[in-house]
Amino acid sequence: MKILGIDTSSKFLSIALSEDADIIKEESYLLDRRQAAELVPRIKALLGKTRVAINKIGAFVIGIGPGSFTGIRIGVSAVKGFGIALGKPCIGVSSLDAIACNAPAAAGDIVPVIDAKRGNVYAAVYRRKDAKIIRSSDYLILPVEKLLKKLKSGSHVFLGDGLQLYKDQLSRDNKKAIFLEEKYWYPNAGDLITLGFSKIQKAKGPGLDKLEPLYLYPEDCQVKKT
Repeated sequence: MKILGIDTSSKFLSIALSEDADIIKEESYLLDRRQAAELVPRIKALLGKTRVAINKIGAFVIGIGPGSFTGIRIGVSAVKGFGIALGKPCIGVSSLDAIACNAPAAAGDIVPVIDAKRGNVYAAVYRRKDAKIIRSSDYLILPVEKLLKKLKSGSHVFLGDGLQLYKDQLSRDNKKAIFLEEKYWYPNAGDLITLGFSKIQKAKGPGLDKLEPLYLYPEDCQVKKT
């Protein structure tokens, strides 16, 4: 089965095509606020390079955030459109989960932090088990000082664009902190496919009623684990 993965939750557009869980091609573009204009043309270009028609795609995976409100809406709306037109499964995966996959194997917890504005970050805590990323916290939105209080003692690997604002604070208050460079900060569509593949295998239809952005603003401060 051909699967198309898309993430629009950050300043980068990431798109990937796979055969089942095996990634065929993956591309990333720095688009900032040009996601709406560039998304469909970039998908067409990738499919053209791989000689795969859109009607041959058997499932779609989209990064549902948290992240850029506008970008997430654009991506989710596009995938819902594909689902309506083609009747294929459409699966949402948290972009935080995908960012956590970027962390190399290392001792300690993995903590992606995304700038959530208003003095807050989006975050979650993960650990590696048998080469898999396992989330061990809720999805969170909170100030950095409260995030630090939630972390257990020991080493932590931080990544994500929240480091642009909060690296110094995280370093000052967490002496064992490890900070990954910027190339590890953003979600990759190939990881979304990997993370969502088991859901795709179980899907009975498009599932559009369940496909919604993961917004932690304004009312809910946490989304419980599933």
